[in-house]
Amino acid sequence: MSEERITRVTLEQARKMKGQTDWACLDAMTDEDIERAVTEDPDAPPFWTDEDWANAQVVNPQKHAMVWLDRDIVDWFRDQGPHFQGCINAALREFIDARKQPADESPDKALPGTS
Repeated sequence: MSEERITRVTLEQARKMKGQTDWACLDAMTDEDIERAVTEDPDAPPFWTDEDWANAQVVNPQKHAMVWLDRDIVDWFRDQGPHFQGCINAALREFIDARKQPADESPDKALPGTS
């Protein structure tokens, strides 16, 4: 974007400005006309190409669940610094990993709140 085309205005000034979009002209344009106009605009971001899509990968993020934790526990983790939710998750994962037993062995300790 070239600096000579940048105009700075206050929010108040912007609210008083009339838009410059010619909606009737836009309504009369076909999809091909719009695509051509965007392609010729040097400030428009590039389109995704077929090659881009050919190399794309679908990623399914891991699902999260909501849990209820005591306020003092959340406050303690929050006081440790940023990313406290990830720290809680890491602590719980470490707790579980430390107690994993092969299927044929019984656990030494039951989890709190279970029988």
